[in-house]
Amino acid sequence: MTSVLLELGLIISLAAILSIVGRLIKQPPIVAYLIAGVLSGPLVFNIIQSTESIQTFARMGIVFLLFIVGLSLDFRVLRDVGKVAITVGFGQVIITAFVGFLIAIGLGFGHISALYLAAALAFSSTIVAVKLLSDKNEIDALHGKISIGVLIVQDFIAALALMIIPFLNGGAMSVIFLQLAKSLILISATFIVGYLIIPLILPLAAKNRETLFLFSVGWALVVAIIFESLEFSMEIGALLAGMTLASSKYHFEIKSKIKGVGDFFIVLFFVFFGSQLIGPISSEIIIQALVFSGFVLIGNPIIVMFLMKFQGYKKRVNFLSGINLAQISEFSLILVLLGFTLGHIPKELFTLTILVALITIALSSYLIQYSQPIYKRISWALSIFNGDRKEPGTANKSKNYDIILLGYNRLSFNLLKAFNQAKKNYLIIDFNPETISKLSQKGINCIYGDVNDVEFLSSIKLNKAKIVVSTIPDSEINLKVIDHIKNKNIVFIPTSHNIKESMNLYKAGADYVIMPHFLGGDFMAHLLVKDNFKKKLIKLEGKKQIKELKHRLSEGHKHPETS
Repeated sequence: MTSVLLELGLIISLAAILSIVGRLIKQPPIVAYLIAGVLSGPLVFNIIQSTESIQTFARMGIVFLLFIVGLSLDFRVLRDVGKVAITVGFGQVIITAFVGFLIAIGLGFGHISALYLAAALAFSSTIVAVKLLSDKNEIDALHGKISIGVLIVQDFIAALALMIIPFLNGGAMSVIFLQLAKSLILISATFIVGYLIIPLILPLAAKNRETLFLFSVGWALVVAIIFESLEFSMEIGALLAGMTLASSKYHFEIKSKIKGVGDFFIVLFFVFFGSQLIGPISSEIIIQALVFSGFVLIGNPIIVMFLMKFQGYKKRVNFLSGINLAQISEFSLILVLLGFTLGHIPKELFTLTILVALITIALSSYLIQYSQPIYKRISWALSIFNGDRKEPGTANKSKNYDIILLGYNRLSFNLLKAFNQAKKNYLIIDFNPETISKLSQKGINCIYGDVNDVEFLSSIKLNKAKIVVSTIPDSEINLKVIDHIKNKNIVFIPTSHNIKESMNLYKAGADYVIMPHFLGGDFMAHLLVKDNFKKKLIKLEGKKQIKELKHRLSEGHKHPETS
């Protein structure tokens, strides 16, 4: 036990140091964790000796992360992206596997090894994509929902492959069909319990915060363990456990409580992942790894973009969704390890797969982290991936409006009351088609659009409005909007969760910055009505807030989410 704790202490310390260095030079934290894993492994310091114990902690990280993802996947949300997720999920797996098989044959691999490599290349990492999308607050964006939907489809295909492969040495087809039947029964049973029994228990557990936390963790672990004990994927069990709670009114509180615990364990997952790189690594393996990695990093996004184009989606959504899937999965390693254990493939193939995983996960972390600026630079070359999908929305974006509201969320609800009370003509712009459809049904002027897209910003009449309010808490987007507002008489009110970013927004020209941690949407609505929507009065309120923010900074009031 002491040795395990010592190993944990050393690898967490190493990961923390590298993460700090990475943050100073603006590198994605996942890259720091992977490097910490490689350094902790047999190739360098060989710190990890208690492999099984560390692996258990790593799998706990996967369980908590996918449970949190499941909490965001209400089936009502999945209905909107279900068709594209299934089509792209199955299509991408088939095409990637086929091309991957041809590349492997071209590099001289035998047919069995080429099949395993093809399967390994076909799956993308749910853990990596979800972690980075969560860090960027893009889980609820359209491309985030589509990416997660595709990953869920991939995970089910991968789990199915893991069930079938052990029987390929001569198992009867009846056994395979029995496994499929068991999986359907288990999934159905999970949702039946989740929708009929759990809602009766949750209100009782929610009376005490600690009890709610313990119940949520217990539910996630119980479902995950049941799935694994019945020879299914623990990861899918955790995901389904979260999905059964997604429609609960307590899911936000559950997510916030479990996130900290999940973040700790997920660090161990990436460290353990990196530590699996073992020698010997020949120049031939390195060349092969670079070829396969290049295909995954470039070929996979292209395949996804083409498939989404045929579903009618626009080039920006297609590009961002494709980039999110530009790495191979943890399932890929499990698949190849299973093939090695069964004697289907040599040990070198496992080393090759780990190397491809490390390369693609590290580089795709950069691609996902900087996907917006990358798109901005190359969008001119992506017209070939532009679909003809007709987006929802009732309004005419060429019309003049008194107020333009960018983003619709809980904060926006109170603002609309103020707009209606003042009888202002307003337009809502949001990137979520479900939100736009619901607003359209209510007869509210709204259009679907991505404010982060320069082309879209140029197409709407921002400079003809009197007030522009952004409830999107993204500093870069809000600064971009400021750049597009040429009319100095326009009142611009952005949103921020960060004091320093708020100060930067004021310096750039914002009249007032909404900070939800300090004031709610009802207060902002009251402020607008009180000041009669006049720029001069709102700007005076902004100056008062600047003094307050400077005071908070000078006094060292640095809340982790607001400083």
